[in-house]
Amino acid sequence: MTVTIDKPLRWRDVARVGVGEPLSLSDAAWKRVEQASRIVERIVETGVRAYGVNTGVGALSDTVVDRASQSRLSRNIIMSHACGVGPLLPAREVRSIIAAQIANFAHGHSGVRPEIVSHLAAFLERDCIPEVPSKGSAGYLTHNAHNALVLIGEGRAVVKGKSMTGAQALAAIGLSPLVLGAKEGLSLVNGSACATGLSALAVYRAERLLDWADAIAALTLEAAGCQIAAFDEAVLALRPSVGIAKVGRRLRSRLHGSGLVAAALGRRTQDALSLRAVPHAHGAAWDVFEQTARIVDQELASVTDNPAVSGTPEQPVVSSEAHAVAPALGQAADGLAIAIAQIAAMSERRMDRLVNPLVSGLPPFLASDAGSHSGFMIAQYTAAALSNDNRRLASPASLDGGLTSGQQEDFLAHPTAAAGKLLTILDNAEYILAIELMAAAQAQDFLVSQGARAPGTDRLYAAVRSHVALYDDDRPLNADIEALRNMIVQAAPPAESEIGA
Repeated sequence: MTVTIDKPLRWRDVARVGVGEPLSLSDAAWKRVEQASRIVERIVETGVRAYGVNTGVGALSDTVVDRASQSRLSRNIIMSHACGVGPLLPAREVRSIIAAQIANFAHGHSGVRPEIVSHLAAFLERDCIPEVPSKGSAGYLTHNAHNALVLIGEGRAVVKGKSMTGAQALAAIGLSPLVLGAKEGLSLVNGSACATGLSALAVYRAERLLDWADAIAALTLEAAGCQIAAFDEAVLALRPSVGIAKVGRRLRSRLHGSGLVAAALGRRTQDALSLRAVPHAHGAAWDVFEQTARIVDQELASVTDNPAVSGTPEQPVVSSEAHAVAPALGQAADGLAIAIAQIAAMSERRMDRLVNPLVSGLPPFLASDAGSHSGFMIAQYTAAALSNDNRRLASPASLDGGLTSGQQEDFLAHPTAAAGKLLTILDNAEYILAIELMAAAQAQDFLVSQGARAPGTDRLYAAVRSHVALYDDDRPLNADIEALRNMIVQAAPPAESEIGA
C-alpha cells in the first residue's frame, strides 16, 4: 500500500517505506515543492546572498559563487561530499533515508525542483537502491551524497538485486540523469534525513523487539517457577509508570491459567531480580521507546534544511539557521540504545538462570544427557558476548566531540552515529532474545510432568517448535538461533491469553 505525503509523515510511515512500500505526494505537497523551487529561482535572479545558493558551503560560506557557476557548485557538492567508507547500508535503511528526505522536501522550504523528488520517489517504487557506505557521517552529509550521486548518473545502485553504475540504474528504471540547479546540491546532502530515516526504522524494530521481549520473559518466568504475586496490578501500581503497568498486564495475561506457576506458588520468598524486575526494566524501555518515537515524529514534522526558503517568489526569504543539527534526535537514539541494551542484558541473565544447574533446578545446561552433551552451555557464552558488545555500543554518541569545516562546524550532535549504533544494538538484542527463547522452550520440555503451560505461553512454545526441534546435541546450534531470530524479526509474537488478567 502506497504511503502518501500530505501532512508530515510519522515514523511508522517511514518504516513502511523502508520495508518495501512506495511513497507518493499529495497535490498539496507537490504544490509546496513547486512553490519553494520558484522561490529559489527568484533568489538566483535577484542575486540575494544565500548560503549554498550563490555562496560556498561550510567554512566557504562567505565565498560568492557567480550565477554561471551555481549548477556546477551543486554538482561539485555532491561529488566532494560522497566520501563514505565501509560496508554498504542494507536496502531498508537506504529506503528509509530516502523517505525521510522526500518528506523534508515536501514541507516546501528546501527549493529543489519537483524532478528531484519524483526521481527519488521512483527509486522507491522501482526498487533502485543507491549503494551507500555505512561509515563517514559526523552529521548527515556523506550518506545523503551517495544517494544523490545516482540522481546525476554517478555512483552505483542496486536494481532488482543487480549492482550497476548510477547511469545504468537510471536507464534500467526509465529515467535520465538530472542536471542540478542552484541550491539542489546542498539540499540533497543537507538536513537530518539520514539520521531521521535510520531512527524511524530503529523505532519500528524496537517496538517489535520489545513485544517479543515481554512474551519471551513470560515463557522463561513460567519455566523458572516465578512468584506471580510480584506482578499483581495493585503491587505494581505502587510504582506509577505506564510502561510498568503495560508489562505487568502482559505478563499476567500471558501466564493466566499456568499450572507450572501455580505449582511454584510459595517455593521461594522472592525471585532473583532478572525475573522479579521484568516489569520494571521492560517497562522503563517501553517508556523510553514512546519518548523516542515522539522525537522521531517531531523531526519528521520539522524543516531540517540550512538555509530554509520561505515567503513568495515575489518576496523571497532565505534563512540561515541550524535546523540541520539534531541534538534531540541523537539524544533520543542514545537513550533507546541504552534501554535496548539493558533489556538484552537482562535476557542473557534470565537465560543463564535456565542453564545454570546451581540455580535452575533443571538438567545442567538443559542438556538431554549432561556429560556427553553440552546442551546450551556455549549458547550462553554467545549471549554474554553479544551483551558485552551492546554495553560498549551503548556509550552515548551524542557526547562525541569533533571539529569540522575549519571550525565553522564546531559543535556536532552525531545523530547518525547514534542511530547507526542503535541499529547494531538491535541486531545483537534480537539474537540474545532468540537464544533465551530457545532455552526457555527447551526448559519447558523438561517440565511437562510438573504442570501445564498457560494458554498464552503454550502458543509461544508451539511457535518455537514449529521452527526448531528439541535440541539433543545433534546439530550446530547457530542455525536454530538464526531461525528464531528470523521469527522475531518477521512476525509479532503469538497472542496472549484469551482471558485477560
